[in-house]
Amino acid sequence: MSLTSDPPIVKAPAEPEDYGALKVVPVRHPWRWAAVIVTAVLLAQFAHGLATNPGWEWEVFAEFFTAEVILKAVWVTLQLTAYGTALGFALGIVLAFMRLSDSPFLKAVSFAYIWAFRSIPLIVQLLFWFNLAYLYKELKFGIPFGPGFFTFDTMGLVGAMSAAVLGLALHQAAYAAEIVRGGVLAVDEGQLEAAAALGIPRLRQIRRIVLPQAMRSILPNAANEVISLFKGTSIVSVMAIGELFYQVQVIYGRNGRVVPLLMVATAWYILLTTALSVLQHYVERHFAKGSTR
Repeated sequence: MSLTSDPPIVKAPAEPEDYGALKVVPVRHPWRWAAVIVTAVLLAQFAHGLATNPGWEWEVFAEFFTAEVILKAVWVTLQLTAYGTALGFALGIVLAFMRLSDSPFLKAVSFAYIWAFRSIPLIVQLLFWFNLAYLYKELKFGIPFGPGFFTFDTMGLVGAMSAAVLGLALHQAAYAAEIVRGGVLAVDEGQLEAAAALGIPRLRQIRRIVLPQAMRSILPNAANEVISLFKGTSIVSVMAIGELFYQVQVIYGRNGRVVPLLMVATAWYILLTTALSVLQHYVERHFAKGSTR
């Protein structure tokens, strides 16, 4: 009897198949094509209705789309958006870094502000600032709890436009603070530790290291907030400010052409929102330099 085991049986390699002779059958997607056909039919019906339904009154739309009163209203809307965005994000950055600080007091103040202004509806805030003169007849600046050196009449200081900008900016700051805070927290702390080890001042760390990287996380959410604010300016119509939606309401209240005038406002909102989206794309591409996405 042999003590050695038999060698393993090695199978001969299989002959390679002739792949050129194989018949390639493409994957069929019948439900995908059914969805495409149904969607195309619905879009065609909608486009046909836009073109043939006399209720849209496109001649009235063309008459008022570039009317002087509408163009002035668009300019007011852009002003409200620009002022609200600039002031809101400036205050939001301060609030974000207050909440990121090591001071419990600054953290509490920032958290309370964000909680309050995100909880109160924007229309309530706007009406409150619009009626500020009811609570404070005049504003004094001087020694706290002491005599005042400068006095301003609240009625003349806070008008409708000022109240609208103030309300939009303070409301926007609460959301901007959380957007900026989230972007800063997305930056790896190890980079700050390395910068501190190199002796780079704290302010320069934030300005040259943290914010450029945080912008990639901040920009998409910030752009959404700006677009929302742009459309949300229509809410100031309750204060009789001549922005786009208010002027459209005034015009169709006089001539009764509700649908074409609403389409005028819709078209302007779509055009300007598209322009903001294109601007967002280029700004994001600028700050995405060096990323591997």
